[in-house]
Amino acid sequence: QVQLVESGGGLVQAGDSLRLACAASGRTFSRYALAWFRQAPGKGRDFVAAISQNYAAYYSGSVQGRFSISRDNAKNTVYLQMRSLKPDDTAIYYCAHGLTATRRPDNYEAWGQGTQVTVSA
Repeated sequence: QVQLVESGGGLVQAGDSLRLACAASGRTFSRYALAWFRQAPGKGRDFVAAISQNYAAYYSGSVQGRFSISRDNAKNTVYLQMRSLKPDDTAIYYCAHGLTATRRPDNYEAWGQGTQVTVSA
């Protein structure tokens, strides 16, 4: 079973940048789509970004133009570069992998444990 481990979260100020990473175990990383979701306190898990097996990227409207998803198949790692962070971006960020790059969390087969991102005003 594939395991995903996120890293890179932390406490930053509004306007700062942060890069999250998600390392996956296993040798079939390139066959999967990868995605980032986030969950703020008291809210559901929201789609942030996804990248397909052929590197097509998709973003939620709230992060379009500020966040960038990328993948390095040689390192079995997916990244989320976050710029111009806002307090509303505060959440636990989760990575996930599945067969298709979609916005639906139930389409993803495996999830990481999450990494906290806190943006102060």
